[in-house]
Amino acid sequence: MVTIADVAATAGVSISTVSYVMSGKRTISQDTRDRVEAAITKLGYRPHASARSLASRSTRVIGLQAPLRSGVDVHVIMEIVSGVVAEARANRYDILLLTSDDAEGLSRAAGGSMVDALMVLDVESEDPRLATLQELGTPSVLIGLPDGANDLVCVDFDFEAAGRLAAARLAELGHTRVALFGAPAEVLDRHTSYAERLNRGFLAGCAEHGITGSVHPCPSSADAVGVVDDILTQTPEISGVLFHNEAALPHVAAHIAARSPHCDVIALSPLHLVRDVPGLTDTIEVPAIEIGTVATRAILALLAGESVDRMQLLPPRLFGPTGS
Repeated sequence: MVTIADVAATAGVSISTVSYVMSGKRTISQDTRDRVEAAITKLGYRPHASARSLASRSTRVIGLQAPLRSGVDVHVIMEIVSGVVAEARANRYDILLLTSDDAEGLSRAAGGSMVDALMVLDVESEDPRLATLQELGTPSVLIGLPDGANDLVCVDFDFEAAGRLAAARLAELGHTRVALFGAPAEVLDRHTSYAERLNRGFLAGCAEHGITGSVHPCPSSADAVGVVDDILTQTPEISGVLFHNEAALPHVAAHIAARSPHCDVIALSPLHLVRDVPGLTDTIEVPAIEIGTVATRAILALLAGESVDRMQLLPPRLFGPTGS
């Protein structure tokens, strides 16, 4: 089956340019338009129903796929969603929440002319939904940074930079053996983008600063205490910790403070979640609401036919223990 990517390759343009030619959402030069239309004719491409209808109708609805998979922190997901909803409402758009976690759900929403655009959460490093999004030609934004996104717009927090920042801070505090306790094993098993980027950044940062670092999955419950305790017992040289697991953070931070009072703990979390958590040295903010806001602004710009940066990563910021 001929796809929009085939048309783009034949015409020598990007997938988004083909989409703009079909939708009329952006002014395209006549030469480019002619090349795209010639490629469509040559290949016999039949645009998806939603792409054909974009020029003539607008639902003023954005489809948001936010699957609640095992190991996902619901509180953080809902903060991102609240940022999406608030920005969409301010621009007179509604949000259609898609709870499916597969490409079929995206196709139903776009193919049924239910939405003008699509936004996807909980993105994997090698996400099977990418091919469908590229084929649909519907304006789309990923909240995440997968491999092979090509012309799709990606918005997220820069988790890799956050890992490097934490490693640098722990090195600055004088630690030579440190650990990252992060996402549950099931999140890592799915190769979720944010978790893999955080792990990569942390270990790279440790290497850059000449310290030894290790990464450990952690359950999102009080059971995390046992996991942390086992690691610290097995490796007593660990004196600095980066902790990124919002649900388990209060249990673990209090335990480490009681068990190892000289151990520095940096939390990676939305600021309001750390205000009553004891035993923290610093906090790197996860700006969850802002992620949703920026992603929505990107999708509104796509719908308006404006040029949008393909990759938008919010930089990490280091705060005191209670977010001050």
